[in-house]
Amino acid sequence: MAVRVAEALFARPADRGFPIAVASTTLPDDAGEGVHRAPGFGPVGVYGRIGWKQDAWWDVALWQRSLRSGDEPPAEPPLITGIQKARYFTAKALPSRVGQMKSSRRAVIALGGNAMTGPDGSATPAAQRDALRQASAHIADVVATGVEVVLTHGNGPQVGNLLVKNELAAHVVPPVPLDWCVAQTQATIAFTLTDELDAALAARGLSQRTAGLVTRTLIDIDDPGFREPTKPVGRFLPRDEAERFVSLGQVWEDRGEKGWRRVVASPEPRSVVDSPAIHALAAAGFVVVCAGGGGIPVTDDGRDGDALRGVEAVIDKDLTAAILAREVDADTLVIATDVPNVMVDFGRPSARPLGRVTAAELRDLAAAGQFARGSMGPKVDAALRFVAADRSGGTSPRRAVITSLEHIADAVAGNGAGTVLTES
Repeated sequence: MAVRVAEALFARPADRGFPIAVASTTLPDDAGEGVHRAPGFGPVGVYGRIGWKQDAWWDVALWQRSLRSGDEPPAEPPLITGIQKARYFTAKALPSRVGQMKSSRRAVIALGGNAMTGPDGSATPAAQRDALRQASAHIADVVATGVEVVLTHGNGPQVGNLLVKNELAAHVVPPVPLDWCVAQTQATIAFTLTDELDAALAARGLSQRTAGLVTRTLIDIDDPGFREPTKPVGRFLPRDEAERFVSLGQVWEDRGEKGWRRVVASPEPRSVVDSPAIHALAAAGFVVVCAGGGGIPVTDDGRDGDALRGVEAVIDKDLTAAILAREVDADTLVIATDVPNVMVDFGRPSARPLGRVTAAELRDLAAAGQFARGSMGPKVDAALRFVAADRSGGTSPRRAVITSLEHIADAVAGNGAGTVLTES
């Protein structure tokens, strides 16, 4: 019957000289596939998630048949043997997945460097993947509670490796600027983390999947940090080697017996440029990996017309995480580090862990010099900024938690893990 209907349907356009008939079907549709193959249609491609119906996006298959008598059916492309059903997001699973993603809670989790290097600090590709595999297990436990999760991360060792490559190859190829290094490491870490986290989610029977987004962070080109760069990056070099990079416009400092080291600006983050896209991905049910290394520093100073311009600088990842958490309307910010709690009187006999603390109490401790600028200081500052920010239209109070990676699920659940900061 289908063949007779098709022949009758296409007789007139064939008589008028039309050479090809095309059709599309929403996937998966085994019955529709049979209906189209019977009168001579062959599959020629699949568009991923472009068809909207029943409140969900679906894959769409494209079909083609010749209207000229004697023509053979179109050859199927090498990658299409029948209609391929993707393992990543199948159309059959999509409606239920979208239906499960409605969450009243959203958390931003900032991963520390220990989540991306080996126990000995090794940053080989194998060590990084192993570390991210372990981190993914803890993150998947958070996702399993039904909370929408946005992830950000550091990239210090990875950028350091790229800077070494810059130095070693400077006589062969031009060194790439620091903002390019941040972008490259964002992409590398994001694809590795998305692979490992997707596997961890699937192992738990969860339908959510992960998306990585190369992310820009807006800074002010007049930030005081540019007048006197202080953030050390990369390795130590002898003076004669360092001078080659000084001639390229970089700033290097004599650090005594160890040699010379490059220093760069560390400006304040103003806004995460791509936060609307991050918000949309999280709302669609993706676990989003973004704003790695504090984001690619960009400025809107007008030097390139209306285009944003990358800047050689390093932005503190925890300060960016606080802004990101506000801009995507998260109710919880978790800063994962290598200790379970913030310590008061660290290194002294009177040392004690901080549990639940108010913003006023934590500010007083910070003002008393309790938290080192190069370690816990920025994390405490980020937590304070997040809970103190105005929440226009928000319905629940903000919480910030500083704790170790293995406790992040309890931290998001509010089970008392870590140093828990609330406004009051």
